[in-house]
Amino acid sequence: MSKPVTIIMIEDDEGHARLIERNIRRSGVNNEIIPFTNGTDAVNYLFGKDSTGLDHRGEALLILLDLNLPDMTGIDILKRVKENEFLKCAPVVVLTTTDDAQEIKRCYELGCNVYITKPVNYESFANAIRQLGLFFSVIQVPQAST
Repeated sequence: MSKPVTIIMIEDDEGHARLIERNIRRSGVNNEIIPFTNGTDAVNYLFGKDSTGLDHRGEALLILLDLNLPDMTGIDILKRVKENEFLKCAPVVVLTTTDDAQEIKRCYELGCNVYITKPVNYESFANAIRQLGLFFSVIQVPQAST
């Protein structure tokens, strides 16, 4: 039996984080969401005490990643996750205000699964997150390598 997917949300803007979680819930997704407001804490959680990622072996993780963090770039986190033998299969959804074509291309080259530019308008943002939640409810997420 597969374990439920845990959503790792790495978002430094608390207003955006609340909006994201509320609208994911509104779309019917009740999975655990573990929020991080900076890259350092998120990386420490993802890679664990020994920095290998082994702590999450056998877990199904989905990572929601903002690129603009106060202490490191989301690009650095994406790169580390996709290079890690235990975490590389975890889907990474980049959810950011950056709509630069080069940045988008770079994220896909590094292995992001979905790139979403946050709409500026509140209602459009809320609607985009509800649609993302519906997407989460139907996708299959592999467990981390064992």
